[in-house]
Amino acid sequence: MKILITGGGGFLGARLARTLLAGGQLDGQDIDAVMLADQQAVPSDLQAHALVQSVTGPLLSQVDDLVAWQPDAVFHLASAVSGECEADFDLGLRSNLDSTRALLDAFRHAGHKARFVFSSSVAVYGPDAGHHWPGVIGDDTLPTPQTSYGTHKLICEHLVADYTRKGYIDGRSARLMTVTVRPGRPNGAASSFFSGIIREPLAGEVAICPVAANVSHPVASPGKTIEGLIKVYEASREAYRGRTAMNLPGLNVTVAQMLDALEAVAGPAVRALVKFERNAQIADIVANWSQGATAERAAQLGLMPDPDFQTIIRQYMADCQQAGLSATALKGLGT
Repeated sequence: MKILITGGGGFLGARLARTLLAGGQLDGQDIDAVMLADQQAVPSDLQAHALVQSVTGPLLSQVDDLVAWQPDAVFHLASAVSGECEADFDLGLRSNLDSTRALLDAFRHAGHKARFVFSSSVAVYGPDAGHHWPGVIGDDTLPTPQTSYGTHKLICEHLVADYTRKGYIDGRSARLMTVTVRPGRPNGAASSFFSGIIREPLAGEVAICPVAANVSHPVASPGKTIEGLIKVYEASREAYRGRTAMNLPGLNVTVAQMLDALEAVAGPAVRALVKFERNAQIADIVANWSQGATAERAAQLGLMPDPDFQTIIRQYMADCQQAGLSATALKGLGT
């Protein structure tokens, strides 16, 4: 089996690749090769892996060559994030819409029907004056995105569904909840603070929370997110139930509950490193997000959310220690 991961140099793409390579199989088939496509170089451990190939550069310029490689499985994760799309409208259109359509069209013209997983987002949901807004959203909630990023994701969901209807691909879309805790520095996503208010204090640094403590949102650990993407790929068409996107499971928590969990794991001094300073732009974006989510279709695939936020924090700490990042950031905090 040959697997293509777009966005393969990013956090989730690289983690997905490592998980698949460690298991050696996808849907019961041996993995023969993994192609990672990204605008940035892939991590060195993946570059050194005997089964990994990589290409670097804009996805739009690579789609024909990637499809000519004839992957059996495609995980399309590449995307400009929410803050970037709000700041640069053309960038969002080019990175999210144009690249996705070009990739789908390359499969159509090549006549190569791959199984294709598209990573969508909880950002497809939002309040709209013309429709009831439940706050806690489910698979059957009407998507009414309130950001360019969410709009791009919703359009791509429909493209994946239609190319599947026409028989060009075997597509399925998974709506990811906000993934936390992400390592590294903050990115351009409006949701970046959901990781920053945990990651930075654990590293002994002050973190700024731009929203109120009572803000509630569905989140998922990286491990649960990767598990969900793989399960969605491996599901039969009957088990996936139709062509519309499904929610991946999320843990519904408030910022206050996240900080309570941080204190329980790392102590009050670490929690005290989180300072509240409202950022109107981010707060306004977050105000239009769901306060929670359900995932009934995913549950029928055996997928469940993280049990609690302490578990998510401990997963992040274990990941850091495994990567050799524990000496300063997590010294004395345990796992």
